Formats: sequence, C-alpha cells, structure tokens
Amino acid sequence: MIAAFSVTPSGGEAVDDDGGMSAAVAEAVRVVRESGLPYQTTAMFTYVEGDWDAVMGVIKRAADAVGELAPRVGLVIKADIRPGHTDELTGKVDRVMRHLS
Repeated sequence: MIAAFSVTPSGGEAVDDDGGMSAAVAEAVRVVRESGLPYQTTAMFTYVEGDWDAVMGVIKRAADAVGELAPRVGLVIKADIRPGHTDELTGKVDRVMRHLS
C-alpha cells in the first residue's frame, strides 16, 4: 500500500519563530526516514509505502512525534491499497510519464 499523509500541528512549541511549523513537521519526516520504508516528501504530503501494519505504524509514530511539540495535531491520510504490488511510489509515476513521451 501507499499512504499519503499530512500532519498539521497547532500551537505550543510547534510554531517556528516565523509563524511556520516546519520544525514540528520535520519530526514527523524524521520518523518516516528512520522507518526504512520507501517514502517521498513533498510540500504538502509525505508518501510512504509498505504493508498495512508498517505504514499505519509509521503514520501513528509520526503523529505522536508532532504531538510531543503541539497540543493539537491534525492528520489527513489517503491510501492506495493494492495487495501484491510493490515499488509503486515510482512505478505509478513512470507509467504516466511513458504516456507523455
């Protein structure tokens, strides 16, 4: 499965000096990196690929990490559950790009 998720911290230590929240979000990305699962981070979402339990575990740990800095955390998850398929983070994009060539 591939899951796209976004964590949004609110308040507390999560707010950077410039009003942003990048330091708190970086903690979520750190959890994803340390998981060893394939991932991509974009401006709005982090995508992570693996089996259900592994992916959901990473998302929970990422939200918990942000929750250590913020009294409130918003979480958005979108998942593509397709048993038997791997390397789809790049595979899906590659198939689309072939149609553009």
